[in-house]
Amino acid sequence: MQRSRHRLSLVAVAFALAVGFGSGVAFAVQTHMINALSDLRAANNQLGMALTDKSGHRVKAMALVNQAITEVQAGIAAGR
Repeated sequence: MQRSRHRLSLVAVAFALAVGFGSGVAFAVQTHMINALSDLRAANNQLGMALTDKSGHRVKAMALVNQAITEVQAGIAAGR
């Protein structure tokens, strides 16, 4: 009886550790940041294909999108 309780406790602890580790990995994936990065890259691609005569606004928008890409990449690298 004692042995089965001890084994059950070990299984419960192992399960709790596995769930904790799994949720930590899921948190580290940063789905929203990765989606934002993909969207910013798509926006940059669209701006690159737009007509060039936009009184400088297209070029400025591309620079800002590139800056945002850099910031999102830094945020992903920070991991939190």
